[in-house]
Amino acid sequence: MTDVTPVSDVTYPADGFALFPDRSVVALRVNGELKDLATSVAETDAVEPVTIESPDGLAILRHSAAHVLAQAVQRIHPQANLGIGPPITDGFYYDFGVQQPFTPEDIKAIDKEMQRIVREGQRFVRRAVSDEEARLELAAEPFKLELIGLKGGSKEAAEGASVEVGAGELTIYDNVNRDGEVIWKDLCRGPHLPNTRMIGNGWSLTRIAAAYWRGSEKNPQLQRIYGTPGRPKTICAPISSDWRRPPSATTGASARNWTCSPSPRRSGRACRCGTRAAGSCVRRWNSTRCTATAPRGTPTCTPRTSRRGISSSSRTTW
Repeated sequence: MTDVTPVSDVTYPADGFALFPDRSVVALRVNGELKDLATSVAETDAVEPVTIESPDGLAILRHSAAHVLAQAVQRIHPQANLGIGPPITDGFYYDFGVQQPFTPEDIKAIDKEMQRIVREGQRFVRRAVSDEEARLELAAEPFKLELIGLKGGSKEAAEGASVEVGAGELTIYDNVNRDGEVIWKDLCRGPHLPNTRMIGNGWSLTRIAAAYWRGSEKNPQLQRIYGTPGRPKTICAPISSDWRRPPSATTGASARNWTCSPSPRRSGRACRCGTRAAGSCVRRWNSTRCTATAPRGTPTCTPRTSRRGISSSSRTTW
């Protein structure tokens, strides 16, 4: 529950912007169902605000960040095919069909493009479509076409597919710029944040992985990019497909897996963890800590192995 209450002098039908001017409200729950803040409601509807700090609000934030990731990838790699991009417990991911695996350099470029999209303040606009309309609009997206064909089946079409298709109507979300032009779109059930700017800058892309389409080895192998927006727990992770692999406790040859803990008393000489630039700054490990410079109060990085597990001569730069 939230302490945010609707304004009393609103005229119905009204949308969420009129009902809840509080900027912490990012969506509505209308008669038990999550809806976009732009949804128009009647006076007889049971309406609850969804704040960005709530579990539902955080899931919407993560889902919108996944859309921005997909848009950024297709700006840089127009031939990339879209898979699925759901929110998960600590962030989000999106699957892509590409000719070549993503590299750390690709991720840096995608990260910068995401920053541009966030700054543009594009609006997420929901639009209901028929199955045939969706097929026409997404004719160049084979994985989306497959999801449309599986809509409403007895089994989930794929891991995370429920965010895209269900038993009800199909919807497409348009990304609309300040001139009112649709500049990108994706098959999605929503809801989403009102605009990309609300994602803010406290997010990072964390790793790359391979994933089979719909979880089957018989299907094409896709490239999955994981990320986390700011409010989930801070993580410090190199852009690497094997970043979860524990460092060697015997040789100390790898220090590529670490977590972060707040250190408000330490000034400087700390890693810029959990920021939108988390994949682009250079971090060098010595035997005790990360030596990249950051402002006072920035979380410091602690290896998941003991200090003894990383030799004083071992450094990882990425």
